[in-house]
Amino acid sequence: MYVNSEQALDSVFLSYDKILKKLHLLGLTTKKGKEITELDLRKAIDVMLEKHPTCRWRSEKIKSRKYFILTEGYYWLLNVYFQKEKSLIDADIDFFEDRIKQYEELLKVENNQNWWNKNMDIKQLCKYFDRKEITIRKSIKKMCDSGFEQYKFLINNKVVISSKGIEWLSKNVFKQKYLELLEKYKMELTELYIEKGYIYDEYFGRN
Repeated sequence: MYVNSEQALDSVFLSYDKILKKLHLLGLTTKKGKEITELDLRKAIDVMLEKHPTCRWRSEKIKSRKYFILTEGYYWLLNVYFQKEKSLIDADIDFFEDRIKQYEELLKVENNQNWWNKNMDIKQLCKYFDRKEITIRKSIKKMCDSGFEQYKFLINNKVVISSKGIEWLSKNVFKQKYLELLEKYKMELTELYIEKGYIYDEYFGRN
């Protein structure tokens, strides 16, 4: 797929200056209500790169000796970092769920992901979520107090959480784990998207 004009390239990636202008035109501000500065934008991009390094949303410095941001990364900044209605983690999850849906519809792929397909005991949950036992037990109590005690049971006097319970814990307590699963699947779809001939980060080299 050939991309040449500046307008066409803008649909693939954007300079920091163009992103800043777009944010200003949309009337977006910082959480303190102030106009977004270049420093604010750079801080936001640092957060984006730290949270989602596998998404490849920023280019390397090539011909122009400047960084560019993939349009998908720009929409992350717009709908996750600079939005004010949700927490960052909830907005992040919503963003990836939405992107996955868009990729699946475009690629005509049916979502058959089954991330939670087995039960786990406390020790296994500690490893799965990378948390201490006391944290896991508190999260299980929260799950039970929320009306999902049926997800907890005993096997040989050991507390075991069902696959449905692990899904609940991922989506309601350990949201970062859920986000990581979403991002991994999103990038699998992205690779398929590239294989089908659609533009992603391979045009960064033309900056």
